[in-house]
Amino acid sequence: MHENKITALLKEDLVISSAFLAHTVTISCFLPRGVQYPEEMSLLLINDGQNMEELALVAILDELISNNEIEPLVCVAIHTGAQRKAEYGTARCADYMGRGAKAASYTRFIFEELLPFIHTKYAVASFKSKSFAGFSLGGLSALDIVWNYPNEFLKAGVFSGSLWWRIRGLEDGYVEETDRIMHMQVKEGGYYPWLNFFFETGTLDETMDRNNNGVIDSIDDTVSLIDILVAKGYDRQKDIQYLELKDGRHDIATWAKAMPVFLKWGWGMKDV
Repeated sequence: MHENKITALLKEDLVISSAFLAHTVTISCFLPRGVQYPEEMSLLLINDGQNMEELALVAILDELISNNEIEPLVCVAIHTGAQRKAEYGTARCADYMGRGAKAASYTRFIFEELLPFIHTKYAVASFKSKSFAGFSLGGLSALDIVWNYPNEFLKAGVFSGSLWWRIRGLEDGYVEETDRIMHMQVKEGGYYPWLNFFFETGTLDETMDRNNNGVIDSIDDTVSLIDILVAKGYDRQKDIQYLELKDGRHDIATWAKAMPVFLKWGWGMKDV
């Protein structure tokens, strides 16, 4: 009998009962085959795990690992559902409409339920490194968790991130310099030299242009956050990767194009 063509990975879906979120959470785990020392692998957490089939993550990982373009890594994609706009966001505070009110609980789920479950399930006491990625609001969530727990992570991947997340509405006296929640967290936070950041946007991500400067907000917010990171001390070339896709949209097809770039940036084999 012939094994199916996906040979580099095993994929399994598991369910965790979360006390912090008061519901069960499905996770999709993508595991390299034939790894002798699992603790020498890195772990990548991914928000919006329910979209990984459409994103074709198995095929992307299989090709990159099989061709020795990236080092084998464990990916755990966390599914979300009806509470997505409450659980994703910034744990520091909800946005001006109250969205993200359960983001702090989601953060506790990650550290106190998900990670212990992964370590126990796969009998891995620790990973070489941990990183977190996400798309849109899930990208903001991933960045928020990495930024606020820098000693736990190495990289953040933000695809079309909802970096506009703000404490005040546009018609309620919004001030760009102070009201974007993630931007202010970075401004007020420390400098953690080991952290690396990947940002993706598309030129057709949206049409909104709050400040009428001719640049859509998704690009504007991302570029300005990168500028803040640089001012904080991060090197624009070494510590930050910015991918702007011409005609890229706010959709899974665009993020699927960006995913191999992200994976090779973060876990590329040195001799390739």
